Amino acid sequence: MGFFDFLTEEIAIDLGTANTLIIHNDKVVVDSPSIVARDRMSNKIIAVGQEAARMQGKTHENIKTIRPLKDGVIADFDASEKMISLFIKNIPALKKKLFPPSLRMVICIPSGITEVEMRAVKESAERVNGKEVYLIHEPMAAAIGIGVDIMQPKGNMIVDIGGGTTEIAVIALGGIVCDKSVKVAGDVFTNDIVYYMRTQHNLYVGERTAEKIKIQIGAATEDLEVPPEEMSVQGRDLLTGKPKQVQISYREVAKALDKSILRIEDAVMETLSQTPPELAADIYNTGIYLAGGGSMLRGLDKRLSQKTDLPVYIAEDPLRAVVRGTGITLKNLNKFKSVLIGKKN
Repeated sequence: MGFFDFLTEEIAIDLGTANTLIIHNDKVVVDSPSIVARDRMSNKIIAVGQEAARMQGKTHENIKTIRPLKDGVIADFDASEKMISLFIKNIPALKKKLFPPSLRMVICIPSGITEVEMRAVKESAERVNGKEVYLIHEPMAAAIGIGVDIMQPKGNMIVDIGGGTTEIAVIALGGIVCDKSVKVAGDVFTNDIVYYMRTQHNLYVGERTAEKIKIQIGAATEDLEVPPEEMSVQGRDLLTGKPKQVQISYREVAKALDKSILRIEDAVMETLSQTPPELAADIYNTGIYLAGGGSMLRGLDKRLSQKTDLPVYIAEDPLRAVVRGTGITLKNLNKFKSVLIGKKN
C-alpha cells in the first residue's frame, strides 16, 4: 500500500473453460469465449475471444484454433498467458494509460484443482503484470455472487455447472465443508449432442452447431411446461457426404444429455451424503443454488429437485454469478481474507 497504490489497478477474473469474464471498476469489461487462433507458420496469436470463436471449425491448415483451458485448468500455458494478456490489454480504462499498471487480481479456480495447476494459473497472472494475485474457489465465488452470506454458521449448497467442470460444494463459516468436482459440464453436453446427431441422424455437425442446439432447444427432461419449438440443423450426411438438414426436437436433446445429467445428479447425491447432519438440516431449509451457464439448461432445476426432494433455485444471471462473486471479493479483500488462497507474494 501507500504511494504507488494509485498505479495499481484491481481486476477480478473468471477464467473459464468456455468463457473468460473480467470485472474492472465494478463493471464486466470482458466477456469473451476462451478461444485463441494461432498462425502455425509464425506461431503468432492472430485472434482471441469472439473473433477466434467465429473461426472455430472453419480454418485452413495454417490457422489453428485452441482452447487453452480444459476442464477448468490451463492445458496450453503459452496460449492461455497470451489470451489473458490480450484480454487485459483490451480493458478500455487500461488502454488509455501510458504505462501498463501493476495489477491486483482475484482469479477463480475449480475446487478440485491440484497444486501444480494452481501454480500455473498464478504464474500466468504474474507474467501479465500481476503484483498481487489471489485465488478463490469457484463454488465460493458463485455463493458470494448469488448473495449468500458465506460467513454465517449456516450450510448452503452450491452447484456451479460451467464449461469444463461441475463444482458442487457445501459452504459454511467461510469455508468449504465438503465438495465434489466432476468433469461433466457444458463441453460434455455439446459432445453428447454431436455424438447423438451422428448415431441417430447420420449427420456430422461441428462443435459450434452443437452448442447452438444446446442453447436453443437443450433440455434436461422431456416433460417441460413450455417446450421450445423444433429446430433445423444443417451438417454433413455421413453416408452420402452431401450437406443435409434435419429437424430435431428438445426431446431428442434430452435423450442425448440424459447420461451426463445422471452423473451430475449422482455427484450431488454423493456430496449430500457426506454433509454433516447439522448442515444437512440447513440445506433442507435453504435448498440448492445453481450457477454457471449449464444451469440454464431447461428443466435441470426441476430434475435435480425431483432427485433430491429439495427446492432448487437458479441464480439470476447464472453466467456471471461467479465473476460477480470474484468482484465482490476483490472489493472486500479484508473481509474475505479467510476465503482467498495465496496472500501477497
